[in-house]
Amino acid sequence: MFTLSEICDLGIQIERNGEKFYRDALKQPWSKPMASMLHMLAEEEVRHVDFFVKEKSKPARQSGDPELEAMGREMLKEVLGSQSFSLKEADLSKIKTIEQLCRTAIEFEKDTILFYEMIRSFLTDKDTVEQLDSIIEEENRHVKLFEEYQCGEEGISIKRMNQEKR
Repeated sequence: MFTLSEICDLGIQIERNGEKFYRDALKQPWSKPMASMLHMLAEEEVRHVDFFVKEKSKPARQSGDPELEAMGREMLKEVLGSQSFSLKEADLSKIKTIEQLCRTAIEFEKDTILFYEMIRSFLTDKDTVEQLDSIIEEENRHVKLFEEYQCGEEGISIKRMNQEKR
């Protein structure tokens, strides 16, 4: 349908955007547990980028049918629609509470999981599928971490955290 290279390019983009989001979020004065979690998640996103870079460097496993590949590219564009996985609309300067940060991260992680589950059905290499499944598990764990943190620390503002540090 669509090429492994195209899938990998999207995976690389998604994971780099996630890493950037978490590293940018670290610039705000969150609690030590939240900062540690953001750092850990950024590092996991780097490992995910490495996976897609390695997959992309494998010898091309293309169908050889240009019409089929073109149809696959169109299908990929249609399935993704206008989704850019960029998080550009997530203005971190406006995120002032743990709840807002968690909500934004959860939405991004869930979108990522949906994309990976969709592309998984097009992969045939057993090792690649297993590695992608592992990444999907980690992304699901990211969602769970944010959901648990949000429940425990819901709505703590940066301003209040700064006052508590004094």
